[in-house]
Amino acid sequence: MPDLFSLEKVETFRQEVKKSRFLATAAPVTGEEAAKAFIRDHSDPTANHNCWAWRVGPLYRFNDDGEPSGTAGKPILQAIDGQALDGVAVVVTRWFGGVLLGSGGLIRAYGGTAASCLRAAEKRPIIARVEARIVCAFTDLALVQARLSAHEAVQVLAQDYTATGAEFVAAIHKQHLADVRQMVADVTSGRAMLSIATQDEPSA
Repeated sequence: MPDLFSLEKVETFRQEVKKSRFLATAAPVTGEEAAKAFIRDHSDPTANHNCWAWRVGPLYRFNDDGEPSGTAGKPILQAIDGQALDGVAVVVTRWFGGVLLGSGGLIRAYGGTAASCLRAAEKRPIIARVEARIVCAFTDLALVQARLSAHEAVQVLAQDYTATGAEFVAAIHKQHLADVRQMVADVTSGRAMLSIATQDEPSA
């Protein structure tokens, strides 16, 4: 499986195809609501079409916004997937120039504008994470808390107290999971338990 990337910031690309003007705007997004907000904020109501696509992990959506079915949104999504991107939304806005492009021309125009925008964008690698649950006794709490907070591959998402100690929910970089598991076992002499909740969550 190829490495995945996301974008560092908003990127734009403009081109003219047979008198129609196309503007692609791409940005990193963290989820469906963020993608919807981005599309809403970067669609131009004065344009003829605002076609878009986004992908966040296994979730994706695309929309042709009045263009013939399959000629706009899907090619934009293919541009995202074709460059191994995740957590990305793209809006391609079109101002019609009076010349019909036909289905093939629309696919090339929308997909090509999106792809050019994404190629030019500054990218960052996505690090696969796993979500883990760590249960420890009160006697080990301070040490476990300190070690988890100090580990650069660990992000503590939540901490709840139980009758006998505490439970942490943490996102751990996948490649460091074995090290963190060993660290938790070592500092508690095997008393603390680390279990996996979910896997392969992309994150910066």
